[in-house]
Amino acid sequence: MMKKSLFACLLSSALVVGCGNTSEADTEGCEHLKEGPGVSVTATATANGAPAVSNDHKRYDIALPAGTGGNTGSVSFAVGEAAHYVFFLGADVNLGIATSAGSSSVSFESSEKSSEACGEVKGRYVAELQVGTYTLTFGPTSQSSVSLVIEEEGGEHDHEH
Repeated sequence: MMKKSLFACLLSSALVVGCGNTSEADTEGCEHLKEGPGVSVTATATANGAPAVSNDHKRYDIALPAGTGGNTGSVSFAVGEAAHYVFFLGADVNLGIATSAGSSSVSFESSEKSSEACGEVKGRYVAELQVGTYTLTFGPTSQSSVSLVIEEEGGEHDHEH
């Protein structure tokens, strides 16, 4: 694991200053924001029937429908393992997370508008989620779409680079 992270750090050292501060989740998030593979999804105006996204090493290119005060939309995210998840956005768009029943919203442990790992990250949100299904709501925004990559913080990755 250490060799893989060190290798990734050395590989991107021309772009990143202070590699030691870049988490593996950030490295993965940047890689998938840049290189995909990309999946096109159209968000729904409400949580009902929202299309699913996952932390499956893909970039979700989410089209946002027009709403009151700007474009806004929802997708669903099923959590199979309680953990800290990092949500990387390719545009500066507000993100909200709520339980699927909409009964409570999830507080972010941190939210930033960038990542040291790459310039593609325009939003970086960290939340601790329990097993269950959540609704991710984007906007309102002037953006018509947003790219999303979800990584489990400190999670093991089962693919090779």
